[in-house]
Amino acid sequence: MARLRDPEHGCDWDGAQTFATIAPYTIEEAYEVADAIERGDWADLKDELGDLLLQAVFHSRIAEEAGLFALPDVVAAISDKMERRHPHIFGDGPNPGWEALKAAERAARPDASALAGVATGLPALLRAEKLQKRAARTGFDWPDASGPRAKIDEELAEVETAGPDELESEIGDLLFSVVNWARHLGVDPEAALRSANAKFECRFRAMEGEAGEAFAALSLEDKEALWAAVKRSAA
Repeated sequence: MARLRDPEHGCDWDGAQTFATIAPYTIEEAYEVADAIERGDWADLKDELGDLLLQAVFHSRIAEEAGLFALPDVVAAISDKMERRHPHIFGDGPNPGWEALKAAERAARPDASALAGVATGLPALLRAEKLQKRAARTGFDWPDASGPRAKIDEELAEVETAGPDELESEIGDLLFSVVNWARHLGVDPEAALRSANAKFECRFRAMEGEAGEAFAALSLEDKEALWAAVKRSAA
């Protein structure tokens, strides 16, 4: 990476990158790791882990050039953190529990909020769940699933009466409520949506396969009939 970012003999693209421009690639590579695991493609997982590792190297090199830290500092920091969080394994201390240790670490930070440390770069669905879980630890939560379920009806009504300038905000509130309901039902909303995406993709591809090149020219009614047929065959 040092050679790639060398001002004289390196790669122009690599040399022009910053933390901000590389961050989207880091997120993308993490998802590709998860995708390889979900598909059970272990050869691809090896490659994707390499791509993800490159992101850590890339960010560390940019930091080193700025005099902030270097890759050995990153490795040392995570090693120290793992030892600190497992005193019963790496030392003679008791096992205080993962959440207790993380809570103590959060308390030592300047931001004392219960919501501190929930990364803004997380996918919105996942971040909504994490924010709700953090709030729930303080007692700010519905006692059962009926509360968030009723909230969905309330938010849906607000979407239906929202003006153009309010629509995005109201739909966001509705989605947040659906995540809350899923959490109370013990359903991982991120996993549920991934499953729904996979189901839709599978069925849509089956529709394309059944209709062939004529698919795009079919009427909506014909497409809906084809969708129903594919759905029945998959049941």
